[in-house]
Amino acid sequence: MHKRFPAAAVLAASLFAAFTAPAFAEGVAYRIDPGHTVVLATWNHFGYSNPSANFGGASGTLVYDAAAPEKSSVEVVLPMSGLDAFVPKLTEHLRSPDFFDAEKYPQASFRSTSVKALGEGRLEVAGTLDLHGVQKPVVLDVKLNKAAPHPMSKADVIGFDATTTIRRSEFGIDKYVPMVGDEVALRITTEAGAEKKAK
Repeated sequence: MHKRFPAAAVLAASLFAAFTAPAFAEGVAYRIDPGHTVVLATWNHFGYSNPSANFGGASGTLVYDAAAPEKSSVEVVLPMSGLDAFVPKLTEHLRSPDFFDAEKYPQASFRSTSVKALGEGRLEVAGTLDLHGVQKPVVLDVKLNKAAPHPMSKADVIGFDATTTIRRSEFGIDKYVPMVGDEVALRITTEAGAEKKAK
């Protein structure tokens, strides 16, 4: 009836790392803002509908090198306690051993392994998604939205969107496959504030 989705991705992913257009000083570290980060997973339910769930409470750091995007990186953690399917019973079921088994596997994470600039603010971010006790490679299609001082806080902030698709069965989450879709589409949007220069 319901299904899972990575977090991280997730997500990250949420995930996210690197961008290509010039922004701030090279090698800047940013801390992900959980209040402005959404990791949305969508799947098919018996062919009738396409429910979604958000993995909230993301935390992590990304390093953005505007001069050399391939040197950028990202590491994100998504707590299963932040999983919200917008319907209490569905949220409870997704956290159960039928799917994410949140008590046994309390978090998911994504760590980048490479970043490739594709031009026009787009990047390909490859990394490892650790979900449900299983580690698998995942590639994120990332788009840099903006990198500039925030109009309110005046702090340097960067934001981007990312997408990917995973198969939940590859992470040992295969309840009701194939009636409930195996493929889970992930859409990530995030903001991160500059912390300090990366060493």
